Amino acid sequence: MAFFFTLRPSTSSSPFSIKLSHIRTIKIHNHHHKISCKCANNDQESPSLDIKFDRRNMLCIGLGGLYNAATLASSPFATATPIPPPNINECTPTVIPNSTSTTNCCPPTTTEIIDFKLPPFTTMSVRPAAHLVDEAYISKYNKAIELMRALPGDDPRNFMQQANVHCTYCVEGYHQPGSPNLEIQIHQSWLFYPWHRYYLYFFEKICQKLIDDPTFALPFWNWDSRQGMTIPSMYTNINSALYDRNRDKDHMPPAVVDFNYNGTDSNVCPYKQMETNLKIMYRNMVSNSKTPKLFLGSAYRLGDEPNPGGGFYSAARDPLFFAHHGNVDRMWSIWKTLGGRRHDISDPDFLDASFLFYDENAKLVRVNVKDCLDEKKLGYVYADVEIPWLNSRPKPGVSSVLRKLGKAKATEIITIRSPEEVLPSKLDKVLKVMVKRPKKKSMKEKDEVEEVLVIRGIELEKDVYAKFDVYINDNDDMSTPENTEFGGSFVNVPHGGYTRHGQKKFKTQLRLSITDILEDLDAEDDDHVLVTLIPTSAGDDIKIDEIKIELDD
Repeated sequence: MAFFFTLRPSTSSSPFSIKLSHIRTIKIHNHHHKISCKCANNDQESPSLDIKFDRRNMLCIGLGGLYNAATLASSPFATATPIPPPNINECTPTVIPNSTSTTNCCPPTTTEIIDFKLPPFTTMSVRPAAHLVDEAYISKYNKAIELMRALPGDDPRNFMQQANVHCTYCVEGYHQPGSPNLEIQIHQSWLFYPWHRYYLYFFEKICQKLIDDPTFALPFWNWDSRQGMTIPSMYTNINSALYDRNRDKDHMPPAVVDFNYNGTDSNVCPYKQMETNLKIMYRNMVSNSKTPKLFLGSAYRLGDEPNPGGGFYSAARDPLFFAHHGNVDRMWSIWKTLGGRRHDISDPDFLDASFLFYDENAKLVRVNVKDCLDEKKLGYVYADVEIPWLNSRPKPGVSSVLRKLGKAKATEIITIRSPEEVLPSKLDKVLKVMVKRPKKKSMKEKDEVEEVLVIRGIELEKDVYAKFDVYINDNDDMSTPENTEFGGSFVNVPHGGYTRHGQKKFKTQLRLSITDILEDLDAEDDDHVLVTLIPTSAGDDIKIDEIKIELDD
């Protein structure tokens, strides 16, 4: 469940891949809608927030089921081998999305590589919430970025060089050793969280070195709280090194993040949007992510064909990107505290996967996933702030009485066809199918195994912004993303023309846990589940092959 993040008017991908993964400064769409927000007086603003909103202008944050839930296509010649570090001397320029121009994100070359060692430390750095820091902290961070920008252009610690680190791993700058037609892609798989954790770690170490403060810690954008759902003010000062002039002006405060962005603005009051965001956070972080596979993502090994990454060659050029990913990294830490089967993957091919980063001394360092699983061993923790979405469990969209009446009309509902009867098909209209549930063998299996809705063979072009929402047992289409019936969303961010291989279409899948939903809807004993797919953007461009329910232990 990678956290994927874009700002409106750019496009997004929703679990969270919050994959919620990156701030996008290039403009794919250019919507500048002036929409007034007509709220009832008691909805105009939160009583706990001292802000007023004159119009509806939302940021977009997709919180990620698409990317990390995707299954990678394994090569018939692949063996169980972890992804190795790339050969930086074989890095290649890539095509900028939606253009014919190329960009060279490749780092300075070197023949010396050192192995990473966990740092000795006596004090723990505390990463603060960006909207809560004081002027002294802002001044210190601003100075660090100024010094980073002032480094020589060929210094791997230079700010642009640091942005290029993300570019090379994101837009096919590296290929898998021995496989020139298979790139290394750190999005949409179990590599997403550990790679970005290391990326922030070394960026933070460079800041510490430049300002001579080993206790300095990067801020995180606390977009999972009401107070943090606007861009933190430390990033809005046009005279600051933390400001990006390419950022769309409509994203500035008081614009609010939108976790369910559909490609266009809608007339929703900001405080109502905040409450909807919190319910979506609960669904993504709690209900949909009970196992390591559902949260961290599918396996990605040497020889596997990666799914397309986003066209985010310039994403890390905005300092806000690092604050966003700070919160994404924080989600990984929080997820492991929620109990149940929430733990890191023990597969050696996950633990031994390797990357390359330049450290604070401009040395090229080889790192392994297994050394970053505990952020405390890297010398940092996150400030303890409110987590309001833990108490934001969605409620059913209809009353229990109506649900019982619905069961009484079973003969009518059962006439809805099965997936095998209607698929494969384009999603050019609302699709309803009755999906048979797998039988659980024992009470132990009933208690310990997750039921996962799997939508396979989702085929579309890389450069199309497309989205559909998934609802469970919502026969009358009465529910919204605030309700229990909402299972999650698939969102594709346009990937542009950066690929070297000329492939315009790709296939992926969406996996959503529905155990909690069925429990809340009093449907645990039903033999079938009514699954509704509602296209909200570019449904004509989406084709689906299969819908089924599987058991995930």
